[in-house]
Amino acid sequence: MCGRFVVSQKVTDLTDVFDAEDDFPEWEPSFSLAPTDVVPIIRERPKAETGEFVRRLEPAVWNFRPSFMRESKRPQFNSRIETVATNGLWKSAFASGRCIVPMQGYYEWTGEPGHKQAHFLHGPDQLLAAAGIATARKLEDGSWEVSTSIITREARDASGEVHDRMPVYLPLDEIDRYLDPVKLDAGGMQAMVDFLLEASDRVAPTITEYEVDPRVNNHRRIDPGDPTLIEPLER
Repeated sequence: MCGRFVVSQKVTDLTDVFDAEDDFPEWEPSFSLAPTDVVPIIRERPKAETGEFVRRLEPAVWNFRPSFMRESKRPQFNSRIETVATNGLWKSAFASGRCIVPMQGYYEWTGEPGHKQAHFLHGPDQLLAAAGIATARKLEDGSWEVSTSIITREARDASGEVHDRMPVYLPLDEIDRYLDPVKLDAGGMQAMVDFLLEASDRVAPTITEYEVDPRVNNHRRIDPGDPTLIEPLER
């Protein structure tokens, strides 16, 4: 996990829940977001005029790629909580580029190749807050591209029955600490890891799952705007 997720909310729903400014007006709800897609993230960024930090809804490529990273054939879309504070690829962003990746839920699969059964995992409400990290790099045309990765942990409860990893979810009333833009030192990063584990322990028991139509398995052939993708499979 996490290899595909759902954000069914519109811009105004996301900005209202997270009390954020809208820097992603072109966002449209999607019921199948895959690695390398552009996804919405929430993060604290300074205003150019005043330097005051403001919470914003922004677009980010779901393929973490800092400026020092060479081309990679394998998208970097998940970070392990066990190494996010120590691995050279992730730790700088974890220290000062923390973000929230909002989602309604995510997909996982069971079974053998060619006969995979899709499952949709979700919380009791319409919105989950996954802990993520973000970075930015300058493109050849002079523009800046923000990219992101979702932090994962050992799966618990219903999530663990389907897969061994799950996103690190935070209670909505606990995201302020994670989004605080202060740069963390080594001790602060370990304290943040401990906080994420404790907070996500409280969300994990609320996650439930059900089977969905296997047509969701083929990301290229489905309409990501189709809400029936997350309808329970009728047996």
